[in-house]
Amino acid sequence: MIAQTKPDDFIAPLCSDEIRILFQDEHILLIDKPSGLLSLSGKNPLNKDSVHFRLVRDFPTATLVHRLDFGTSGIMLVALSKPVNAELTKQFQTGRINKTYSAILHGHVAHDSGEIELPIAKDPPNFPLQKICFVAGKKSLTQYRVIEHIASPPSTRVLFTPASGRTHQLRIHSREFGHPILGCDLYSNSESRAMAARLLLHATSIEFSHPITNERICATSACPF
Repeated sequence: MIAQTKPDDFIAPLCSDEIRILFQDEHILLIDKPSGLLSLSGKNPLNKDSVHFRLVRDFPTATLVHRLDFGTSGIMLVALSKPVNAELTKQFQTGRINKTYSAILHGHVAHDSGEIELPIAKDPPNFPLQKICFVAGKKSLTQYRVIEHIASPPSTRVLFTPASGRTHQLRIHSREFGHPILGCDLYSNSESRAMAARLLLHATSIEFSHPITNERICATSACPF
């Protein structure tokens, strides 16, 4: 795994996997992002390849409404105009967009479901890491449901429903309750990091109101692991 320490030090390896378009109309795209692809191009010129960089070749007005981490795969919502972006951003800000994520965690989670509520703050000396901070942290809530316990290696498949959208929320919350996500290069120990070749976190579903028709849409992406 490649440890991300400073934004100019990290060089993303070539991602040969393609972006899949799950749905499109004249206002939005729903896409399936592969693991190992940046959402936006980085400051380093060697990190030009990204979801946005690829999309604007065919959709020049495309803008990202939200991002997924480099290692996270799954469904993303893309706006095809500034007014549509503004409307969808407003839905995110007011909690009208719901998302779920599939993940495999280290060890066996004891309870079938539960909540992790720990405030998250930036950790500037250790960028891009976030930290749990009860003084400066923003309220962060993650709900989880166990899907299955895996015998070997001992691990647990869960479905996460984040009630807030902090940077690295699912990764740091998983670590804090003792079950880091397998393959995580930022918030795991050497054992759990080595148990997967990629971050085992996938954006499974997104539910939102269409910015023009107001129709409620629930879109899904099958988990690849």
